Amino acid sequence: MGKRILFRIMKEFSLLIKPSSADCNMNCHYCYYLEKSSLYPENNIHRMTKSTLERIVSSYMRTPQPCYTFGWQGGEPTIMGLDFFKTVVELQRRYGKPGSLVLNGLQTNATLIDEKLAKHLAEYKFLVGVSLDGPEYIHNHYRKLLNGQGTFKRVMEGIETLRKNNVEFNILVLVNDFNVTKAEQIYRFLVKNGFYYHQYIPCVEFDSKGNLKPYSINGDQWGNFLIQIFDLWYTWDMYKVSIRFFDSILNKLVNGKETICPMGNECNHYFVVEYNGDIYPCDFYVQRNLKLGNILTHSFEELLNSPLFKNFGKSKLEFNNQCSKCDYLELCFGDCLKYRNFKNKSSKNLSLLCSGWKMFFNHSIYYFKKITQQL
Repeated sequence: MGKRILFRIMKEFSLLIKPSSADCNMNCHYCYYLEKSSLYPENNIHRMTKSTLERIVSSYMRTPQPCYTFGWQGGEPTIMGLDFFKTVVELQRRYGKPGSLVLNGLQTNATLIDEKLAKHLAEYKFLVGVSLDGPEYIHNHYRKLLNGQGTFKRVMEGIETLRKNNVEFNILVLVNDFNVTKAEQIYRFLVKNGFYYHQYIPCVEFDSKGNLKPYSINGDQWGNFLIQIFDLWYTWDMYKVSIRFFDSILNKLVNGKETICPMGNECNHYFVVEYNGDIYPCDFYVQRNLKLGNILTHSFEELLNSPLFKNFGKSKLEFNNQCSKCDYLELCFGDCLKYRNFKNKSSKNLSLLCSGWKMFFNHSIYYFKKITQQL
């Protein structure tokens, strides 16, 4: 009886799955995940087996979730091929209980999207995120194939294939040292091309000494970028363009609930599953000392109750003392651990992006609150 009650009140969580690990057909200089292949040096090629996939799907769908959310990411997950994603759906159908709600998200560089894959994604309502850093000269600066060739044209062809097959997709822009001063060019390019669902992600990577790598941005740059995007959006496109971060702010102000993990007060909403079944607590923290176990040998009940997982989740609230006095604490809770753990690996550091967040919120919070009154 005790086990059944525990099972019923299990914490909600989602999965971020790396079926091809860090393997990719591209070599983006700023990619933080490519180096994760060093965790698995015994193989040059990393591909999830059907037995591992089946174990992931079956064990997850035995847990009581209001919605079973699968995120497929890499590296580049589409190098797994169409048959892999057909198997995904087959297993979800086999192990899903009647009435179960299943959501699949796929993050891709879109260079390998063809008609057959697009039709499958459309039929089973995969939500696709496409990485696109802006117009051709901006995108090609970092996003190149293994031979050094720019990928813009292939990405746009992939997007057109998604569109033709009525696949829902959004655009993910990684804001780096090259495009951080080009916010208006990027935004107008996306809108001109009919891309109305945007995500903007800051590129912040540190070397072993805690110094920013050359392609990263700092807090002030991030703040200025967001302000320019906000002004364009608020002035012209508030009811046409959806920007994930802005939507999340509005949701937090209206409903008091976060829809993205950096806005939350804990870091234990999902598991990362590597190609061989290894489990980690966060996409940014796939590292040996934070390996929680393996799906082939551990249940999700065990993983959720792991002291390592619980302590990692609690570290979100171990923020700098200055954060307690900040007017925007409820929208940030010290920011993502990745942007805090750069010096002495301490979560008590102020986020490297703190100045930018303050600039942005000082500029925009009045207007967000005005929008909520209209809502």
